[in-house]
Amino acid sequence: MTNTMDYYTNVFTPEIITELNSNEVFVFGSNVEGHHVGGAAKIAHEKFGAVWGEGFGHYGQTYAIPTLNFSATESGGTSKLTLEELKLLVEEFLDYAWEHPNLSFLVTKIGCGIAGFSIEDIGGLFRNTHIPQNVVLPVEFFVLLGN
Repeated sequence: MTNTMDYYTNVFTPEIITELNSNEVFVFGSNVEGHHVGGAAKIAHEKFGAVWGEGFGHYGQTYAIPTLNFSATESGGTSKLTLEELKLLVEEFLDYAWEHPNLSFLVTKIGCGIAGFSIEDIGGLFRNTHIPQNVVLPVEFFVLLGN
């Protein structure tokens, strides 16, 4: 008999990720400039091979999805990408995951920390998409999608 916690650990992205198997990829929210200074981006850079200056795509055991523009406001702060822009980036990520069935993509709650998006905003980007079996979502996204 399978332990219930083991089942959920294999179905949903763990809340805290401290290590990865060789075929696992840490999917995180970045800024377009790839300045990985906080949150999941900092962990991706320090532990899993995210490349400084690369804000989108697969590097090391990471896949960056930008959610913020850096120094994009007149005051030199950050601004969010639009949900329409993010939808395209999520679709591009899902296409990449389909093309790499040998990898398992552990999607964090991208954009729901420093960028300030809601679970509903980001989780909703996965609605009406064909999510491959090698993409693991946070439980909050899964519940939002009605699975």
